[in-house]
Amino acid sequence: MPTKANAPAGPFLRVAGFAGLGFATLIVLANVIMVPTGLPPTGADTADAVAYFSANRAVVGLTSALTPAAWVLSTVFAAGAVAALWRSDRDRGAAWSLVGFAGVLLQNGAFAGVIALRLALVDDPTGVLWPLHDALFTLNGVFLALALLGLSLGGRHAGLIPRWHAGLGLLSAALLLTSATLTPLIVRHAGPLGFLGLTGWLLWVAWIVAYSTALIRRATGE
Repeated sequence: MPTKANAPAGPFLRVAGFAGLGFATLIVLANVIMVPTGLPPTGADTADAVAYFSANRAVVGLTSALTPAAWVLSTVFAAGAVAALWRSDRDRGAAWSLVGFAGVLLQNGAFAGVIALRLALVDDPTGVLWPLHDALFTLNGVFLALALLGLSLGGRHAGLIPRWHAGLGLLSAALLLTSATLTPLIVRHAGPLGFLGLTGWLLWVAWIVAYSTALIRRATGE
């Protein structure tokens, strides 16, 4: 039975909550800018990728410029979640919040590689980097799943988030982990399997918004 954590409420949880909202805003904005320009889906032909990146240098540069701030914000958000959950974890002899924090840090590192590859693809007429981009992009689902699993279970046990919110996180984690597991099939050619990761990612964004709101409410004592 989840019990409300005795985690200290204060300014940092509020900062972390708004950092999470900022992170969600930036990653959605990057996709709103890039997807309408014809970003090739995972598994697209190399020729299509070469044509896209060579013709959209400015778009790739703009969206890449948003990501450093996004990684800073996601780290602050995850640290705030650990601050809110750690006492509950410790009392239970668990460390789910640390699992979630590790997942966020690992996904930041993995996606830094994805962004670096996109910047490199702008000047790669051979497209040889495209399969590596697709593989790393899809495998990143493992780290998103870790973040969702750890912070969902820790948040539920601590009474920070309700059952539906934890369920949303676990469903998203399952979809992203399945997508990552099927990476060899997904990167081979574009197809319906790619929707597993896309659906999981959309649920991840909704989960972050709800979790950030929960941190802000905890900071204000609600």
